[in-house]
Amino acid sequence: MNLTFDHVTLGQRVLFGSGRAADNLADEVARLGARRVMVVASRSETRVAQAVTTHIDVAVFHDDVAPHVPIANAESARAVAADNAIDLLVCIGGGSTTGLAKAVALTTGLPIVAVPTTYAGSEATNVWGLTEAARKTTGVDDRVLPVTVIYDAHLTLSLPVALSVASGLNGMAHCIDSMWAPRTDPINRALAAEGIRALAEGLPLIKSDPQDASGREQALYGAYLSAVAFASAGSGLHHKICHVLGGAYDLPHAQTHATVLPYVLAFNAPAAPEAERRIAAAFGTGTAVAGLDALRTALAAPRALRDYGFDETRIPEAVELILPVVPDSNPRQVSATDLESLLRAAHAGVTPEP
Repeated sequence: MNLTFDHVTLGQRVLFGSGRAADNLADEVARLGARRVMVVASRSETRVAQAVTTHIDVAVFHDDVAPHVPIANAESARAVAADNAIDLLVCIGGGSTTGLAKAVALTTGLPIVAVPTTYAGSEATNVWGLTEAARKTTGVDDRVLPVTVIYDAHLTLSLPVALSVASGLNGMAHCIDSMWAPRTDPINRALAAEGIRALAEGLPLIKSDPQDASGREQALYGAYLSAVAFASAGSGLHHKICHVLGGAYDLPHAQTHATVLPYVLAFNAPAAPEAERRIAAAFGTGTAVAGLDALRTALAAPRALRDYGFDETRIPEAVELILPVVPDSNPRQVSATDLESLLRAAHAGVTPEP
């Protein structure tokens, strides 16, 4: 192992406690001295948002949230923040909600307190994404990193099992991509491995008993670790593929990640033996591919991109969009033929092959 590396640990406060979200949020608003709070939460999260904000004064609730953060939604939210003289953003929800708050912070510099209700992990990264004209653009900026994350497993109890599985596998994708992403190092590989272990433990507990808080806690813990590793390591092949698919074809974020992940793992694993061994060890299985496949089978995970509206005739176009953004650091050379084979397999849901 090469122990010559540069590593940056992002500065962020994390408050973790089941049933403590409302109290922890009130404490953070007071600590930050905020007087004009804008709460970003989708309409479906209205009840949760109202419960979490019981102990604070809210200047405005904003619920115009959409997947992949369309630029029009971002500009609208920025205008609301300006019109209401907001000094703190509180986002309560999944990755799309966090992404919208980040879009506001990107241009305003406003601090964010994130209260996740899924296992997306966006709350622990300084990565932002915006979609315009069917193309998703991502970037890195420390202004979008939430200053505080408040984790409360009770807020995820109502998350349906199927969405919990997809969201958790999205977190798993952060972990696996971090093993060979452009800036990977031993520290984020270690975090990613522990994230894989926690998610592999927590997600089956959620499936067997959705009201089991211990499974939800493990999933949140794993999702946080996955995001910290990803924020440091950068975006690997898997995320480049999924960002194109989500932005260009409006595919659902978590389900797309959950579906594509086994194909990228099967493609890269033979060329990255050290990473493969660490992933396998985290799963407690003989190989990384076998570990992920066993977990996905146990969870009845998403299987095929065609199930989410991806038209097979768009594959050649998708290949053209993905190929220029494939990281040079990927452990295996990636050709247009490789990408087409991978996408066709993921579209059909056939067994991944190296």
